[in-house]
Amino acid sequence: MQITIDLPDNLPLTEADVRLELAIVLYQQHSLSLDRAAQLAVISVDDFYQLLISRHIVTQPADTDDEPAELVLASLRNSLQQIKEGKLHPISELWDGTIYRA
Repeated sequence: MQITIDLPDNLPLTEADVRLELAIVLYQQHSLSLDRAAQLAVISVDDFYQLLISRHIVTQPADTDDEPAELVLASLRNSLQQIKEGKLHPISELWDGTIYRA
């Protein structure tokens, strides 16, 4: 879907800013899942989640090794989508940080 919005010229927002703010609002309204909101914002799921933490929209887990179920599910859905699109990586790249992490 493509939507065109005419904004005032003096508005201090870029397209990226508008996409990000829209993604946040739609996530808060439960209209988009975490991974879909990150996709709309054109950032990784991890970066989007960190932004939500910094804005006090979600709370950071007490144990840093304890990722919230929503974040784990979003990463799994993103990985499944990459597999469906044929974006496969050698297993060795999973541990050396050379692939994009969703």
